[in-house]
Formats: sequence, structure tokens, C-alpha cells
Amino acid sequence: MTAQELKNSVLRRAFRGELVERRVEEGTGAELLRQIEAEKASLTKAGKLKKEKPLPPITEEEKPFEIPEHWTWTRLGNIGSWAAGATPSRSNPAYYRGNIPWLKTGDLNDGYISETSETISELALEKTSVRLNPIGSVLMAMYGATIGKLGVLNIEATTNQACCACIPFAGMLNKFLFYFLMAQRTAFIQMGAGGAQPNISKEKIVRSLIPLPPLAEQARIVAKLEESWPEIERYAAARDELEALNRRFPNDLRKAVLQSAIRGELVERRDEEGTGAELLKQIEAEKASLTKAGKLKKEKPLPPITEEEKPFEIPEHWTWTRLVSVAEIIMGQSPKGEATTADSRFMPLIGGAADMKPDSLTPTRYTKEPTKISKVDDVILCIRATLGKPVFADKEYCLGRGVAAIRSTLPKKFIRYFFLSFEQYLYDKATGTTFAQVTGTTLAEMPFPLPPLAEQARIVAKLEEILPLCDRLR
Repeated sequence: MTAQELKNSVLRRAFRGELVERRVEEGTGAELLRQIEAEKASLTKAGKLKKEKPLPPITEEEKPFEIPEHWTWTRLGNIGSWAAGATPSRSNPAYYRGNIPWLKTGDLNDGYISETSETISELALEKTSVRLNPIGSVLMAMYGATIGKLGVLNIEATTNQACCACIPFAGMLNKFLFYFLMAQRTAFIQMGAGGAQPNISKEKIVRSLIPLPPLAEQARIVAKLEESWPEIERYAAARDELEALNRRFPNDLRKAVLQSAIRGELVERRDEEGTGAELLKQIEAEKASLTKAGKLKKEKPLPPITEEEKPFEIPEHWTWTRLVSVAEIIMGQSPKGEATTADSRFMPLIGGAADMKPDSLTPTRYTKEPTKISKVDDVILCIRATLGKPVFADKEYCLGRGVAAIRSTLPKKFIRYFFLSFEQYLYDKATGTTFAQVTGTTLAEMPFPLPPLAEQARIVAKLEEILPLCDRLR
């Protein structure tokens, strides 16, 4: 149950007489209604209240729910003086920037109102139809997106025509009315539906029903509601925190699994598989052979990784090396603008993250003059703006400036999982002020934790067993 659903439930119980017990000595709602009617008649006779046409009697069919026998139904127009506000003419500057608060529906906050965004002058109060509502008046928005929004005045204030204000008669607690209107918000919104803009009129409001308990019981209901509200807010905060945790959990778990894998914590060691250092020597021998045969460009050797560069501990039988020691890095280069086309007969162009999904490449442009080209099974990596997001190449692609291809004899899936676990490293090492970007040197120098080849395969197998379970949690 959401916090709002819980509030609605408590409000529903409150106005069905289920929240506090009856106390006989407090009288009945019918007795209170007679007192209110007498006060209204007295105010009308004294000229302090405009005489209005009596509201129709309440039929049994109109009563929306059962209430206690000592309560009574009445109409909202019988328990207070209701009036919509007005907007003084904007063409007369003398009407504005005075010392009288003038409230618009955007100022309503479902609570106490102590200030407004605009003020009007004494002249506007004298010459226009705005009404100065006293402290304690209950306000409700009647139009548009804010329909049903409420407020209780902590200051004397006028309102615009989109807001209806009630000055409750003696015997009607303003906070009881406020909470009742809150409980009925959905009903009022439905009442205003049907037109181009939601709209409830003062006439619809005053004809609406309200259950009336004795005055002392009203006070006890309000006290019980205001005792419940902080508890509900605490529940809401705890629920929001739990929901946020639940939303984060699958991704956090996925990241934790990847981190465990790349730290050598996911599978056990098998001595017969050898060591990472032995594998590195084999890779270096193969590279030397390819370089000697002219199949690989000779590169300046990079210095060994220092202790300070190692981002975490790895098993003793693994070894740290640099990415360039185990992979060839092909940095993208965008083709000339006139060489790009929407014609799919030419080579597809991968320019950056927009051309990539989590598990596939989705180019929308092609090129007649490809520059740097990927091979099947290369790992394509974003290196500008969005970083990382490794995806396998399923065919040849032209590589734009926003991507690089990582080519290796190591298992391609191990290379991909390495980059998935090292995405934050790329952001930490990125340069650029307009957007983050990673250089070829940064990629070449990346520390790479190298396990034996067979262990890499077992790590990949374990990840492909676990990661779908993480994804299923989403």
C-alpha cells in the first residue's frame, strides 16, 4: 500500500465515523446543525451574510456511504459562506502591488498558507468583486491541473476566480472541513471532468454533501488524523527508500557480480590450468613472432604496472598487465561527411552510443569510404560522451571517432566483461570539458587482470549463469 493509499484509507475511516469512539455527552450532529442554521439566520438578518436560495433537502439516494446514527448529513453550502474570487483588471496598475495578499491556485499547498506570490491594493478590494477572506478560511482550486488542491489561510487574503473560499460558521471546524475536502478530492476531480479543462463550480461545491458529527467529535477526529499523518509520512519515506533500493538492487547486484569475477572471486583455482604470468609469456612470444613476420606493427613497450596503479587485489596465480599487452586497439576515425550516406549497400558506420544497444550494433548511417574497420568478434567500445558499453561486432563496420575496437586472442566475452566492470575507470581517466573522452593511450595503459585461459572460460560460464538471474530481478 502506498502512503497516499494509506492516507486515503485513514480519511475514509475518519468520515465514516470509524476513527474515534462516540461520547454521548457531546450531543449529536443534528443538534449542531440546528445551531449552525440559527447562526446563519442571525448573520443574514443582521446583514452580515447575503441571503441565498435554500439548498434542496437530501434524498436517501444521494448519501454516498453509511455514517453513525448520531451524525447527520448536510450540504457544504449550509456549513459556511462560500465565494469564488476575482482577478482585478491587469490594465489598471493601481490595483496591484499593494499590501493585501492575492492568492492564485498555484499558491495552494494542501496545508497552511502564510504568503502569496502576488498582492493587490486597497483600491482593488474596494472597486472589484474580490473578497477578503479571514484567517482560518478553507480554500479549494476549481480549475485546471490544480483542481481539488487545498489550503487553510494563516493570513487574511483574497483569491482569484479559480479558487473557492469557505468561511466556516461556528460549529464547523475548519480543519475538519479541510480534511473532508481532501478525502473527497477524487470525487471533486471526477465532478469537474468532461470539458476541455477540468472545472468545478461554486454551485457544485455548495450542493455537495458532508457528514456532520458533534463539534467535540470533529476536534477529536482532526487530532487523530494529525497524529496519524507524521506516522504515514515516516512510512512513506521508508517505503520510498525501499522502492529505491529495489530499483537499484538488480544493477547493484550485477555490478557486484562483475566486480567479483574480475577480482578472481567467482570461481576456484585449478592448479593444472597454470598461471596468468605463464599465459602472458605465451602472448608476448606470439606478438614477437607476428611483429617479426611483419603482421603486427612494432610498438614501443610500456613500463610494467606499478603497485600504485593496481586498482584491487587479484589471486596470486593471476598477473597484472596492460590492455595493449593482450589486445590490439583500433581507434575510430570518422569518414568525410560527403562519404556518409543512408544507403545500406555501403559499409555501416558506428559513430558512438547512438548506434549501439546493450547487445547489438544498430547503425543508421553508411559510408562509401570506410576509414578504420572492425572485424567480426571485435569488442566495440564507446570512447566519447558515453563511455564503455562494449558490444561485439557481428560483421565489418566502419569505426567513427566515438568508438574503438578491441581485438584479442583472449575470449571475447572475457574482454567484454572486463570493460563492463571497468566502466567507472574509463570515466575517471577521461578528459574533455564539453564531453568525456578516452584516448588511445589511456586504453593502451589500462591495467588488465589476467587469469589463465581456462579460468577465463570458467569465469565467463559462471557469469552467463548468474547475470540472467540479476536481469530477471528487474
